[in-house]
Amino acid sequence: SIAEKRENLVKLNENKQKKVSLDDLFASVDSGNKEINIVLKADVRGSEEAVKNALEKVTTKDVKVKVIRSGIGAITESDVVLATASNAIIIGFNVVAGNNTKELAKDNNIDIRLYTIIYKLVEDIEAAINGLLDPEFEEKVLGSAEIRKIFKFSKVGNIAGSYITDGVVKHNALARVIRDGIIITSDDKIATLQREKDTVKEVKKGFECGITLDKFNDFKEGDIIECYEMVEVKHG
Repeated sequence: SIAEKRENLVKLNENKQKKVSLDDLFASVDSGNKEINIVLKADVRGSEEAVKNALEKVTTKDVKVKVIRSGIGAITESDVVLATASNAIIIGFNVVAGNNTKELAKDNNIDIRLYTIIYKLVEDIEAAINGLLDPEFEEKVLGSAEIRKIFKFSKVGNIAGSYITDGVVKHNALARVIRDGIIITSDDKIATLQREKDTVKEVKKGFECGITLDKFNDFKEGDIIECYEMVEVKHG
């Protein structure tokens, strides 16, 4: 494992340069780049094939979208290494990247984009090629909670007894549930947050709480609830 990490670092250092992100894809295409490399990760084989086929059918401006590697499961550090070497964008479909992977991607200017709807993914790629991608809002992760115990109540359904592992979880914030690196549900909301018997507005890292979501309550122990918000991008 250590040897593999060292080898990855050597490869990353050799390939450290300005990368193509989805936001500046138009400039890249406009300057003559007619091939876009994608590293794709999906939740199941059927999704992987469907997304791959949809991407490879994109023919906007004679630009070819090439999926250089695809696979099942969470986005890993080796995906970032490959994207760095190949000047690729990483796309996750119903999957996420761990914190270490996110840090590595950030350090190497690698763009990771997460989607749960195929047409939205294809739409974004086509819009980026045409220079029409709307950059006004971007996702900002606020915090994560690990579900440690499920409490069942007939009136409210399941309450996720959780421990905040990172950042802060806020009442009414957008939320998704992640199981083994796979997104189980997304575009949900934190409906209630409870500390002991009190309803609270937020819970910070290191504390325990009970969480319910607006739509989803089929929780399992070990699931991660990730809380996020969409923030306006400041220009200039």
